Amino acid sequence: MPFSIDNQEMMRQIIVDNYQNPRNFEEIDDPRYITIHMDSASCIDDIYVHVLLENDLIKDCKWHGKGCAISTASTSIMSELVLGKTIAEARAIMDEFNKMLEGKDFDEDVLDEAICFANVNRQPSRITCANISWRGLQKAFIEEEKKEHE
Repeated sequence: MPFSIDNQEMMRQIIVDNYQNPRNFEEIDDPRYITIHMDSASCIDDIYVHVLLENDLIKDCKWHGKGCAISTASTSIMSELVLGKTIAEARAIMDEFNKMLEGKDFDEDVLDEAICFANVNRQPSRITCANISWRGLQKAFIEEEKKEHE
């Protein structure tokens, strides 16, 4: 099914489905994973992002914690969207996601289901909820880069 920001009902359904049935929701206790904790002072969001990187490739992305509907759905979608991507590819997706949240022109095709957050910029307080786990993923990449330079 092609995703479109013109279909508001579909966008709501994607958010509700990913909130009620989050993908890749699993606590990981494995030293091979980079684990990043993200929380919000303005919402209930308290999320751990677990990323397994091998040779610049995202081999796995899990997460656990609690969050509002927006952060839970966004984390669920992100965890699927970046699987099998290189760090550079994931960063390109993140760039488009952030453009969308800022109300700028963005590439819908790159974002797949993540376009369901296209209207979040109308509620600035929800932008943090939508990108909290994406910022966590970026922090995981930075940690990986630090390891490579040690």
